[in-house]
Amino acid sequence: MDFAASLFELQAEASCPLCLDYLRDPVTTECGHNFCRSCIQQRWEDLQDIFPCPVCLHHCPDRNIKKNTQLCHITDIVKQIPPTGRERELQEEKPLCVKHHEVLTLFCEEDLELLCPQCSASSDYEDQPLIPIEVAAASYRRRLKNYLEALTVEVEDAETGFENQVTNIFEVQKKMESCRRELLYECKEFKNSLKGEQDEINASLLVEEKDVREKLTENRGQISNHMLMLNNLLIEIAEKYFQTDLDLLTDIESIHKRYENLATPAVFSYELKKEICILPPHYFGLHKMISTFQVDLTLDPETAHPSLLISRDRKSMTYKAPSGLHDPHVRASYPAVLSCEAFDAGRHYWQVDIGGTGEWSLGICKESFPRNAFISLSPRSRCWHIELCASICGTCRRGHIMQVGIFLDYELGEISFYNMNNRSYLYKFSDTFTEKLMPYFSSAPSSKSVTISIIRDKR
Repeated sequence: MDFAASLFELQAEASCPLCLDYLRDPVTTECGHNFCRSCIQQRWEDLQDIFPCPVCLHHCPDRNIKKNTQLCHITDIVKQIPPTGRERELQEEKPLCVKHHEVLTLFCEEDLELLCPQCSASSDYEDQPLIPIEVAAASYRRRLKNYLEALTVEVEDAETGFENQVTNIFEVQKKMESCRRELLYECKEFKNSLKGEQDEINASLLVEEKDVREKLTENRGQISNHMLMLNNLLIEIAEKYFQTDLDLLTDIESIHKRYENLATPAVFSYELKKEICILPPHYFGLHKMISTFQVDLTLDPETAHPSLLISRDRKSMTYKAPSGLHDPHVRASYPAVLSCEAFDAGRHYWQVDIGGTGEWSLGICKESFPRNAFISLSPRSRCWHIELCASICGTCRRGHIMQVGIFLDYELGEISFYNMNNRSYLYKFSDTFTEKLMPYFSSAPSSKSVTISIIRDKR
């Protein structure tokens, strides 16, 4: 090996592998590698328990580093050796001041510029803080580290926002499909008269879906672009962080400005127009009736037949065919129950779910109707009701529930019944009412098991 190569090797051994400059206050790690004390402390900053060697990644158990006094003396000697031709070439390659052609050794914190000694003597920087590039690089390296941590959080938030918007697109599609299924069901019942309304509503749904999808897609693109920009800046800062002092501070202003001017795009939120899925004009009266006149009923256990099981919230009754002898002292001879509420004026609507197998009836009784005469049901006996058989749903899918709506117009003297499964009209009684009327719920004695539940329609 010739002298120049040996000298180069010696100078390399006296250099810090982190800052690439001659060792300053050299220390030795457990694995035998040498570093400037400030460089290794800065590298291990914020680490706990395990401290990897930057050269071999050996896991040092603690921050136990030993000062290498002998290496410190060797480094001082190496510094005194005149530079070789190759070293002079490397020194000449160092960035020079464009104006004075001197090596850049200072940094202006106010203007974020690299300066040579002659620049610092200029009146332009007379009152401005100037610090050595090593100190400035250490300061901005810490700042870049904070940027890295903040940008990592920004990236995670952007990714979460992106995923949420993707989910929102699918939710819009699902909600639109639900609206289409409901619309199709109604149009099958009234396909001739509602064809024009179906086309109009479906077109509105398509327009709204397209509009929402476009806005969500556009917003997703904005978030995606923001993510890309954040990731690029994150990578650039990460690379910048490990550069030499001069390279790190070169064009540091660009990174500084881009980080400070980051703006997270707003997340587009949507709310479907409720009126889009409202039924056609033929149903406006029914929907208005439900939303305007719906009342909250409760069953009165005092009026209930012993064969009826009343729920704790008094919203449902279940009939079980009795297995023993009939109690002669029961208060009612028919499995029926009245509501706690009574009406002597106004308009009122309530709705029930019927499940099980057997006959049942729903209606209204006058307050004066005898409780022990429920077996004789007719308008003449002051009780208006409809009778149906729950087993008619036996051909439907298992667990089918029939929904029945009852509307009372006291002044007009009308009681109307609706099949709310398909929103069709069932029957109407007309009479003159002069006393309080009470909702009535009943199951036939021949029924096996029938459950009637008072529900509240949320349309």
